Amino acid sequence: MIRTIYAAIRIIWGVIYVGLKLPKVKRLPNTLSVNERDKFIHQVPDYFGKMMIGVTGSKVEVIGLENIPKDQAVLFVSNHQSNFDIPLLMGYLNKPMGFISKVELSKIPIVRQWMENMNCVFMDREDRRQSLLAIKDGITKLQNGHSLVIFPEGTRSKGDKMGEFKSGSFHLALKSGVPIVPLRINGTYNILESNGNRIKPANISLEAFPPVNPAELGLTDPKAISSYVQQIIEGK
Repeated sequence: MIRTIYAAIRIIWGVIYVGLKLPKVKRLPNTLSVNERDKFIHQVPDYFGKMMIGVTGSKVEVIGLENIPKDQAVLFVSNHQSNFDIPLLMGYLNKPMGFISKVELSKIPIVRQWMENMNCVFMDREDRRQSLLAIKDGITKLQNGHSLVIFPEGTRSKGDKMGEFKSGSFHLALKSGVPIVPLRINGTYNILESNGNRIKPANISLEAFPPVNPAELGLTDPKAISSYVQQIIEGK
């Protein structure tokens, strides 16, 4: 319980800290390149992600960062175990990225502004028309050089058993032409979800696999791509 209270206090302070940084981001000159702007903006989310994992006392092992292309946008595809997955990816992937996120997050002050600066996309899965517009927005962001993360299970597994990947968001890779980088997260559910929502230290692993180029593999169907990528992440 003491660790949970301590973590909550540190996270609240972290939210205040990132809020104070927003004016500086808004003053960035328009002459910056996409890469320069994204690297500058992501210094704060990177710090926030590492801080959130750090206050839990967890240990993180990262494998395969050399598989992530440095000079082009990619679509990261990851399994989803915990609320701590997003801080993990922000803090340890070493590449600026936005997230395809549920629309409810857009209603939280400060969070919305930072997510917009990170080029996140808000999606309402209950509204088909809005979802299609969100996918279109995501395709444009990828084509403009901004990497994105999707969690195709659609919700947290809260354990080590992976749910079936939904294929709709794989249109992002097909239509944008960017490579897919599969990610495997393991152990984050042991921080919170498996402990009755009390924070405890956990051993976490994050693995990035070599990029997948659907066109080179002759994969043109989102369902086929979804299945192919899920098998990589599951280790089959």
